[in-house]
This record gives sequence, C-alpha cells and structure tokens, in this order.
Amino acid sequence: MLSIGDIIFNNTKLILAPMDDVTDLPFRTICKELGADITVSEFIAADALIRDVEKTKQKILSGKNENPFGIQLFGNEKESMCKAAQIIESYQPDFIDINWGCPARKIASKGAGSGMLKNIPLLLEITKEIIKSVHLPVTVKTRLGYDENNKCIVELCEQLQDIGVKAISIHGRTKSQMFKGESDWTLIGKVKANPNMEIPIIGNGDINSAQKAYQMREFHKVDAIMIGRAAIGNPWIFKECRQKLDYNTNMQTPTIEERVRICKKHLLLTLEHKGEGVGLLEMRKHYKPYFKGINEFKPYRIKLLTTNDVNELMDTLDEINCKFN
Repeated sequence: MLSIGDIIFNNTKLILAPMDDVTDLPFRTICKELGADITVSEFIAADALIRDVEKTKQKILSGKNENPFGIQLFGNEKESMCKAAQIIESYQPDFIDINWGCPARKIASKGAGSGMLKNIPLLLEITKEIIKSVHLPVTVKTRLGYDENNKCIVELCEQLQDIGVKAISIHGRTKSQMFKGESDWTLIGKVKANPNMEIPIIGNGDINSAQKAYQMREFHKVDAIMIGRAAIGNPWIFKECRQKLDYNTNMQTPTIEERVRICKKHLLLTLEHKGEGVGLLEMRKHYKPYFKGINEFKPYRIKLLTTNDVNELMDTLDEINCKFN
C-alpha cells in the first residue's frame, strides 16, 4: 500500500498546496475543517530558519488537530538546507517537503524553487543529503521542467525515487510558464503510469472544481490531488471534491450564511495567531475571495478593507449576511 511514513494512501488524498503568505495556521485550520486530508506550511526559507527569524519560526507551528502536516523548505545550498531540515524535524511534522517548484523570480533567480530545474545534478545532490540528514520522510514538489524544451519530469521522478524521496507533487507547468496557460496533466499521468514508480504521485495545477478533480483522477490515476489558488476564498472545495471523488455526486454551493460563518472564524483565528495589528491587515486579502460573485458588494468590500476595529468588522459581516442571504 502507498504511504508517506504513517500516511496511508487508501483513497485519493486531497492536499492543500503550500502558498506563501496564504497557507498560514488559521487558513490551514479552516481547510482542514472543510475536508483537506493533508496540509503543508508556507514556504520556509532555510537561511531564515537557521538565523532564528521569529516570523519564519511562526510559520512552522502546526495546529492541535492538523496532522497529517508537512513543512516545506526552500533554498539553494546543501549545508543550509540540511541544517534547516534538522531544525524542522525538531517540530515533529509528518514529513518535510522540498520546494523545487516555486517559479517566483525572487526565489528561482537564486537557483532555489524551480530555478533548480536548470541544474538537475545539484537538485539531486541536495535532496539526497537532506534525506540522509533527517529521519522523517522527505517529499518533493516540482514542475514539468524548466521550459518547453526541457520537460524532464518523467526521468527526474525516477531519479528522486531512487535516492529515497517518499512522494512527489507535480505542478503541470514549467518554470518558464509561471501560472500562464493551462496546466498540462499529460506528463503527470505519464509519471504515474511509469511501471518503475512505486511512490505516491500527487497532481497539481488548475484544480478549481470538484469536476476537474474527478476528471484528473479518472484520466491520470494520481494518488492525490493538490489544490492551491482555488481554495482561497473557497475552502469548501475540499468537501466538494471529496463527495465527487467518493460518490460522483455534487454538493450545493455554500450559502451566504456559511460564507460569513467561515470568514468570521478565519478572522478570529488570524487575530488569535498573529495579534490584532498584523491579523487585521493579513485578513484583508481574503475578504474579496470569500464573497466573490455577489452583486452590489463593493460598499461592503470597502468597509472590510478599511475598518480597523474588530467589532465593526463583525457587524459588517453580519450586515452582509442580512443583506444577501
């Protein structure tokens, strides 16, 4: 049976993708409540963790009922990545995930994230040394390749498995594509169909509905589906996908009352975790997605984005419930 350590893949797992400045503890808690089987931290910079940066340390804290939970690490130097992995191990996550997939210029231009897809020998060397330096299972998140002419993912996955990687998440774009165009799952499917592959293969990219998750599972037989941007403002997508994958039936879209309830809970968790000053500011990126598609919502959105008083925010959310329910 396929597994990552103690995590058994006895069905198609639904995983919340690591997203910088998004998948913090409050958001992961919400997604877990609404059906995410596995959650992963924000990106953790190896150098910042070694320097004991407080903000970075806060990113790797997990919730009481969050397991299975992984911490994702990025960097470009073997020594610092191994040392950071050992620090992460002391926090006792279920696995350590190595980020060889982020296409952001500030990361990839330094040879970290998907920038490392330009140097596969070094990518493999660093990954192998990390695996040797810790006892936890090590997984990898990556992309199809560096660019259209260098889609190395099928061979790379075999190489990663050979050095001891326990699961691989594949985003169906190259580094050069960033998030443009459509995610291409055909090579993800080819990796999964490779008879030499014995570890879980996790598909990622453009899963924005339960129907899409169902199709990708049926067509490409992946062991798990990772959902990223589509969960922002719509954490219910995990419940919807679970019902579709297990029963091939559809859920009703969340009501305004439910959206308000979850938004309130998200706000309170963020204030508890980050304090009022930071929490109020960081929640602002979530309000618009939570209430996407509501006509004549602009005055309420402005209130949510400009109010610095928690009670006023709660009153505004109650108004939204009364007005649009």
